[in-house]
Amino acid sequence: MYPVLFSIPTPWGAIPIYSYGVMLGSSLLLAWYFIMYMGKRIEGYNRELLASCFTWTAVGAIIGARLLYIFTNIDDYDSFGSWFDLRSGGLVAYGGFLGGFVSAWVFWRIKKIPLIPFADIAVPTLASGLMLTRVGCYLYGCDYGRPLGDDASDFLKSAGTFPKWNSDAYPNFACDQTITGSPAYQHHLSEGLLADDALASLAVHPTQIYESAAGLLLFAFSFWLLTHRKFRGQVLVTVGALYGLWRFFIEYLRDDPERGFAFGFSTSQLISLALIPVCIIAYVQLKKRAEEHGDIQLPQWALDEESAPQRAPTKEDARPAKYRPKKKKKKK
Repeated sequence: MYPVLFSIPTPWGAIPIYSYGVMLGSSLLLAWYFIMYMGKRIEGYNRELLASCFTWTAVGAIIGARLLYIFTNIDDYDSFGSWFDLRSGGLVAYGGFLGGFVSAWVFWRIKKIPLIPFADIAVPTLASGLMLTRVGCYLYGCDYGRPLGDDASDFLKSAGTFPKWNSDAYPNFACDQTITGSPAYQHHLSEGLLADDALASLAVHPTQIYESAAGLLLFAFSFWLLTHRKFRGQVLVTVGALYGLWRFFIEYLRDDPERGFAFGFSTSQLISLALIPVCIIAYVQLKKRAEEHGDIQLPQWALDEESAPQRAPTKEDARPAKYRPKKKKKKK
């Protein structure tokens, strides 16, 4: 587990390259290529519109992830300037999802184009982002789980033990003296669960790996659903509900105190409790709208000349032509 992968020497000192930053950058790069390709293939979007919206969404996601972390740990910040010290960590996945959603909504609202078709395209990249950034969390040692029981397997104990870091053992850390120990190690030491000379944390649930695996499964499922959806918005609300359900229960295994708590639940659990019913209601409404009034349409100017079909298939498309409702002819 290496929070600093390597450092770049410069005349002004070494610049650390963080594991989490590399994984976050990788997730954004993957999201860019996925959205640009699938947006054109599935919906026929104009590539310039996609590129602009991606930029808005990515920036909004990072801002949202940072703000939610700050608001749930406001006592840890002694000045406004410390809000921008990303080297100290502090991004929340839910904040990133919500920040990206709001930014995309504002962008398409300004353009007077429905958000839902783009949201369906973007959802698989949220899952792949979860998959990759949780690997970064694991390498840094944050977002760890509760201590494992004595009957846990040796593999889990090995995967869930986070070391005490120091510049002697890890030369890469010499370029960043702000890192004094893995978060799990620091937490257990402050709680009196470790001796002062301990070299590693207690063995805990590697919840980062659990969530990364969940991200991989959600990515595969959302990609499949995107190519088989019955109406626009189906991918967004289905995967949103599934992630909310998963996040609610995985929080019971988490043990990092920075998550924020209220009414006996973590911040993420409270968001999940609000998100799941919203997604269920939205699913019913979007499906009903598509069946009764046709699917959400995109304006022609938002599409490339050689665009994909204007709408996702509905129930009417599955009927033989002779059983479809006939259009009334206008009287002359």
